[in-house]
Amino acid sequence: MTLAPETTTLTVELRLAGPDDDWFAVCDLGLLIPGRGVAALLPDGRQVALFMDRTGRMYAIDNRDPFSGAAVLSRGLTGSHQGRPFVASPLLKQRFDLASGLCLDDESVTVTTYEVRTR
Repeated sequence: MTLAPETTTLTVELRLAGPDDDWFAVCDLGLLIPGRGVAALLPDGRQVALFMDRTGRMYAIDNRDPFSGAAVLSRGLTGSHQGRPFVASPLLKQRFDLASGLCLDDESVTVTTYEVRTR
């Protein structure tokens, strides 16, 4: 018996900040795996890190780690702390709240978050 790979017609989109509040298609929903990040390039050259939790909720934050300057947050470990989903930077291990972008280890630091939808 041969099984065909599952496909989806759903696309993950981000709302870009700007005067038009345009939505930007980032990737196919099938590329997101719960607990793992995916990096995508935005039209202005920045990178975004996309995550899906085990319940199917999606998050998008800036991929650039503000402490090291490296674009690595999509490769970080995900978890939760006091009910708040986070990603820990793979370099210096600071944790960033996926919903708000707030650094849980230094509340004076945040990363940009993006509204995410499937369409």
